[in-house]
Amino acid sequence: MSEPSPFEKETALPDELLFAREKTLLGFKPRFDKIHDQLRLLLNSGELQAWNNKHHKGKLAVTELVAEQYPLVIFHGDIGTGKTAMAECIANRLVAESRSEDSILFKLSNRVRGGGLVGEMGTLLADAFHKVAQSAGKHRRAILIIDEGDSLGASRVQEHSHHEDKVAVNTLIQGVDRLRDYGGRVVVFLCTNRLSVLDPALRRRAAIIEEFRRPDAEQRKALFEMDLGALELDAIQLEALVKATGEQNDNPAWTYSDIRTRLYPRALSMAFPAQALNYDHLIEAAQTLKASPVMEDR
Repeated sequence: MSEPSPFEKETALPDELLFAREKTLLGFKPRFDKIHDQLRLLLNSGELQAWNNKHHKGKLAVTELVAEQYPLVIFHGDIGTGKTAMAECIANRLVAESRSEDSILFKLSNRVRGGGLVGEMGTLLADAFHKVAQSAGKHRRAILIIDEGDSLGASRVQEHSHHEDKVAVNTLIQGVDRLRDYGGRVVVFLCTNRLSVLDPALRRRAAIIEEFRRPDAEQRKALFEMDLGALELDAIQLEALVKATGEQNDNPAWTYSDIRTRLYPRALSMAFPAQALNYDHLIEAAQTLKASPVMEDR
């Protein structure tokens, strides 16, 4: 009987479904453009010396410093703000740009936390890094996405930190360290709701740290226009939906996930199967639901 995979999924890149999903992510292009150049540098660190030789006769010392970056990208922010989906689509776009073949996107499963046996979590995590590196081999690319990274990378100095948790953090750090040998062909995206909880040594290794926030009024309006275009809602109706999903009294503004996985299904359930979806269903659903609570980063 084969051992269970440490990964939730393994996706060959580039992937057409991720290209399609990219189009549904509000703000994908601005976010991608913002970090594109640094990510490209990270993914091609193995070619920096050749570039240095060509353009600077090999004398540009900072090239070596940049090439020593850790292949770690941290996306942090509140629950439901699209960190993991953005990481998957950005990875897919970068692999497509690089024209890499046989590239794999690995998404770590929470099974790596194990069943409580001594040393199990560290062993499973080490095995995951080994399989990712093995997949890259000598010529391919591999992307590892770690969701809910604070559950594996929490600071080792926390009072409630157990021995197993400390071992997991050490293993995570060692895994990232070893991936530098692959010259940017293996990159880790770590997504977390609580940046401050991550171990300082892990945060120091991040080449890029990008924050994700709940959508503001303009972004929520753009989301409704994109998702509900077929309903042809007028400006007054759109503004009412934007207001209903905004910050009110002690309730925070809605997340992308709140709108797409809670508001829309509730509204559709009111319409289906007898009538067409309309504004009344949407505003009633918005007024009867509340935004998910804010995940405190402390």
